[in-house]
Amino acid sequence: MCINGAGILYENVHLTYENDRRCIFCRPAVQIANIKLSLSSQTVYLYIHLTNTLHMKNFVCHKLTPALFAIFFFAGNMHAQLLRVGVAGLNHDHVNNIMNQNKNGEVIIIGVAEPDAQLVQKYKKRFNLPDSIFFTSLDAMLAHIKPDVVLGYNAIADHLSVVEACAPKGIPVMVEKPLATTVKDADRMAALARQYHIQLLVNYETTWYSTNQQVYNMTHAGNAIGDIRKMVVHDGHQGPVEIGCSPDFLKWLTDPVKNGGGAVMDFGCYGANLMTWMMNGQAPIAVQAVIKHIKPDVYPRVDDDATIMVEYPNATGLIEASWNWPYGIKDMEVFGKTGYLHALNGNVLQQRKDTGTYFNVPVTPYMYKDNIPYLADILMGKIHPVNDLNSLENNLIVVRILEAAKESARTGKKVVL
Repeated sequence: MCINGAGILYENVHLTYENDRRCIFCRPAVQIANIKLSLSSQTVYLYIHLTNTLHMKNFVCHKLTPALFAIFFFAGNMHAQLLRVGVAGLNHDHVNNIMNQNKNGEVIIIGVAEPDAQLVQKYKKRFNLPDSIFFTSLDAMLAHIKPDVVLGYNAIADHLSVVEACAPKGIPVMVEKPLATTVKDADRMAALARQYHIQLLVNYETTWYSTNQQVYNMTHAGNAIGDIRKMVVHDGHQGPVEIGCSPDFLKWLTDPVKNGGGAVMDFGCYGANLMTWMMNGQAPIAVQAVIKHIKPDVYPRVDDDATIMVEYPNATGLIEASWNWPYGIKDMEVFGKTGYLHALNGNVLQQRKDTGTYFNVPVTPYMYKDNIPYLADILMGKIHPVNDLNSLENNLIVVRILEAAKESARTGKKVVL
């Protein structure tokens, strides 16, 4: 929210109770509704944020009259309008994320397209959702509602059908990683997005890791380690069966057509995504890969381990994706000419220069905690995704890398892009 007071433009305005410093505007809508009922019995203060940090010592405090509060409260609510989203598919376990975001008042689900009645009943009961928002197909849903964006939680091979349904209606789309199972499908999706001028984005858990964002900033803006020479990304876990993924998720996740492969697709996409970003949107000149089938008794139809090397003119990337790790891992190492950075997870970042000592680097929280506030800013025109981690441009390269990796593993040869 912006106001102009005493000739100064304040870009962040926060309302808070005297005994509760959490900002009213920043709370979920459910809490805002409760606040409305209790205002008469509590003193409300205006805190004007003067710096880029959120420490209270950086705020100027003003007690509000009821009239001033009404102005600020309703202006703040208009500014923080929630996204109204449609959901395409329920057979991806990540759909629990958007269901919880809806439950917590961070977003509003106005439609769900799912043909499987058993899945509909499962999520309707678990999240106490009304019958009126469920439809048996995406076309039926879009005939009744016009969401701000449609989020795809279905098999990767079905992402194309989501874009085919939404793009002609001018509805933006975000799918779960990766964008597509083949370059052919990815190119078709991109063509539709460009023809109908919609945003087509891809959601990765690791996009919202503050450590990854800081590695990028330290490397590119801060020149903390010099030119990039090598990148190593580990992603994976013990295996989707071993960690208890749902049967509906496993049905397509372990299907060579619906998922395009096993671990090479499921976790290889993370490294390809991060490396394309770290190289500022540059595609590699060649890809080599070794793909293993270590547990054929558990995963008879798809691979469960992949090692992919991506070659750039002056750098090399090593993507290690597996359903055979002894624990879950999502990390990134970047070796530069003069130093090294290691994002161990979303919260811990280490640096090493010309000594044997590793230093813990204080991590600045990333401005977006997940895909919903990011999407809201895109749709409001506040940001324009060009080679960020969710962008179409980045993810077209990701699919090319994955397809080349599978071809290299099949032939035993390097694939030149």
